[in-house]
Amino acid sequence: MPTYLYEAMDQTGQEIKDELEAQSEEEAQATIRQMGYYVTKLTVKRARKTGQSKAKKRGKTFTLGGVNTKQLPTFTRQLSILQDAGLPVLRSLKILETQAKPGPMKNCLIDVCEEIEGGATLSEAMAKSPRVFDRLYVNMIKAGEAGGALEIILKRLADFQERSQALKRKVKGALVYPITVVTFAVGILTFIMLKIVPAFEKIFKDFEATLPAMTQVLISASDFVGNWWWILPVGPISLWLFIKLLRKFPPGRMGWDMFVLKMPIFGQLVEKNIVARTMRTLGTLVASGVPILEALHICKETSGNAVFERLYQKVYEAIREGESISAPMKENSRLSFQPFALFFWMLFIAGPIGLLMYVMRMTARIVDDMVVNMIDVGEETGELDTMLYKIADNYDEEVSVLTEALMSLMEPLLIIVLGGLVGFIVIALFMPLIALIQKLT
Repeated sequence: MPTYLYEAMDQTGQEIKDELEAQSEEEAQATIRQMGYYVTKLTVKRARKTGQSKAKKRGKTFTLGGVNTKQLPTFTRQLSILQDAGLPVLRSLKILETQAKPGPMKNCLIDVCEEIEGGATLSEAMAKSPRVFDRLYVNMIKAGEAGGALEIILKRLADFQERSQALKRKVKGALVYPITVVTFAVGILTFIMLKIVPAFEKIFKDFEATLPAMTQVLISASDFVGNWWWILPVGPISLWLFIKLLRKFPPGRMGWDMFVLKMPIFGQLVEKNIVARTMRTLGTLVASGVPILEALHICKETSGNAVFERLYQKVYEAIREGESISAPMKENSRLSFQPFALFFWMLFIAGPIGLLMYVMRMTARIVDDMVVNMIDVGEETGELDTMLYKIADNYDEEVSVLTEALMSLMEPLLIIVLGGLVGFIVIALFMPLIALIQKLT
């Protein structure tokens, strides 16, 4: 009698992992349902691989790191084309494994091919490589296998991944310019403070010149940088480690994610990006036939933000009680007071000003009425996936427009700030020099 490994959720939403013996997969699922659990994953427990199986792995190479973000969308698109052409799954995978370059992706495909040759389904084989194929990917493949529409599911997956990667590339590309400019500006200003200003200070002391207030401020700043230069690299790293440590605890993570969503300038970009990604994920899962509870659970895990995780958990619990999606989403989309969020606002935005801004934003909503109403219409008309796609497309467009607007605003702001700093340094150094020249003349 085979042994089945299963993952399930109980009535409270807790995840259960265990194993049981049954004559068939249908009998195992029936037994688990009788126990009051909702099955999310069911696989056959297999014996350890023999020496012959290990010999097949000789094509694998030693690698470090994970799969490149560009490789998975490309693999999914190629696999969908091969499946659409009518090739068997195993042959398609072997073709892709043969043409793959040595690396993590090739090693993963070798493992998947071996699992399928051993009798596993494609979703079961991919579930054995969670670092490459996440839960979203595996569940969609499983839905495609159950519905007999694997090639359609693979196309949807490829479209979803390509859109996500395009949006990420656009946002990262927009950040390259300001980060590069700020890095070089900090390096140049540090050199001026450490080398140029002290030389001028020595000249002024030799001539016993009376220094204006601007020059005294500049010299004090130069002395501070000269004595405490190590704060420049250590300070940001220490702050990053401090935030990372706080985020290890649920209240700290919730506070930081609340601050990020409502921070000036970039908060709106982050919020819209998460809404677009989670709505597209939910729409793709619903269209692929994944149960709504499992789809919401996956959206919660892929949101990457504690505020949205809490929102999707509340919606998940409400649906278990028989409610719709739109009502609990509207009720639980409003933020509330969180002490760590207040701490981050006061830390990064000048104390009292941060306090005032937090009081004004702490009850803001993270999901607009438009999103809630479109989901409500989708539930009423039976076209929830279509409405979710439209929401995602709309928010993707807003993210694109907002990114371009921020970039167009960032360039003149950087020029003004850097120009002001350079102008201050030049004026502060040349004012006493002009007075010295006039005195000597």
